[in-house]
Amino acid sequence: MRILSDFIYRERTLTLLLMLTPPLLWFGGVYLGSLFHLLIQSVWMFDDMGMSVVAEFTAANFLNLLAPANLDIMARTLAMACAVTLGCILLGFPMAYYMAHFAGSAEKGFFYVAVMLPMWASYIVKAYAWTVLLAKDGVVYWVVNAMGLQGALQMALALPAVGGDTLATSNIGRFLVFTYIWLPFMVLPIQAAIERVPLSLLQASGDLGARPLQTFHRVLWPLAFPGVVAGSTFTFSLTLGDYIIPQLIGPSGLYIGSMVYTLQGTLGNIPMAAAFTCVPMVLITLYLSLARKLGAFHGH
Repeated sequence: MRILSDFIYRERTLTLLLMLTPPLLWFGGVYLGSLFHLLIQSVWMFDDMGMSVVAEFTAANFLNLLAPANLDIMARTLAMACAVTLGCILLGFPMAYYMAHFAGSAEKGFFYVAVMLPMWASYIVKAYAWTVLLAKDGVVYWVVNAMGLQGALQMALALPAVGGDTLATSNIGRFLVFTYIWLPFMVLPIQAAIERVPLSLLQASGDLGARPLQTFHRVLWPLAFPGVVAGSTFTFSLTLGDYIIPQLIGPSGLYIGSMVYTLQGTLGNIPMAAAFTCVPMVLITLYLSLARKLGAFHGH
């Protein structure tokens, strides 16, 4: 054992290489290998007559993405992903700020449990539970009626593109469910980023004459922006790829995730499903590129 420990101590480079080899093999062989195979499948042909995949190169799958029906699916998914991300930021930032700078140790523990508790429940159970909550005689309608907000709710449901007959069949209800499920992924990264911002720095800004809005805009937001980007990457990408919530909540209409599920699971058109899968990858890449240009990954 002493000989082995001496060898590990002397040959640090070799030891590091031996430690990194298994995860690198997994990352390169399984993750990148499956991703590369997905990209290869996206340019294969699909025989509609024989309902089989033909390993011949074609660009038809990506050209089909430009069809009006497919563009509508992508626009619908992108709009919801942006709305959910913005909603999670608006709800998560104040909560994360309070957790970071004002909550005591016991209170902070309570908030951590409260934020993470929904993540401990089954995703399917939560999605189905919301179908009951948003139903015509559900809890949400009872709360709205108790607060005398029936008129406001009916006005919201009458809005084009976002409304519907009920909350359970509207994009408003779908937005609520998405925001509820992905909110913890936004709160925790923002809280971690704000916790690294000294409260004295914000107080100094006020002492120098900056108004609260100026302090937020010039001091707090730039320093917390990496956390916002980290959280929004989760909420944005998870909404883009989700296929269960769009099937349970909201009006009819496919999302990218449900379209991939339909193409692969029902029709067996794996090449077209793979082409659709590339769309979220491209959108996330563009989003991260924009975030990098805005300085999200620069040290402060």
